[in-house]
Amino acid sequence: MTSEASRRVLKKAKTILSLDRRETRRHVISLYKSWSRQIPYIVQHYDLPFMEKVYRQKLREEFTKHKCIDDIRIIDMLVIKSHMDLKEIIENWSPKKVLAQHMKEWFEPKPKNFVSRFLQGKD
Repeated sequence: MTSEASRRVLKKAKTILSLDRRETRRHVISLYKSWSRQIPYIVQHYDLPFMEKVYRQKLREEFTKHKCIDDIRIIDMLVIKSHMDLKEIIENWSPKKVLAQHMKEWFEPKPKNFVSRFLQGKD
């Protein structure tokens, strides 16, 4: 009885983009290379304040932030969302203000305690 219930659960959980871990890894590396190739154009087009080296380092940090995720479906969702973000930036669908907001989150950490939030004027 329990084995049949587990089979039903396993049947319902289908992957989104990749069939196995090797394919997932290939998608992630491809995405990383795509972002890395576009950094010079993004810096030039959006007139960003830092050098390309800094953005490449932040890109690497963003990818290593999610290295502990093991579920293929979650990794696929992150890859799809990142592809959409990259496409929006390349096609100039996202304004400079939105991109600057992402960069601000990277370089200015959020206040963690009450006193820091109070001094910054946040609730």
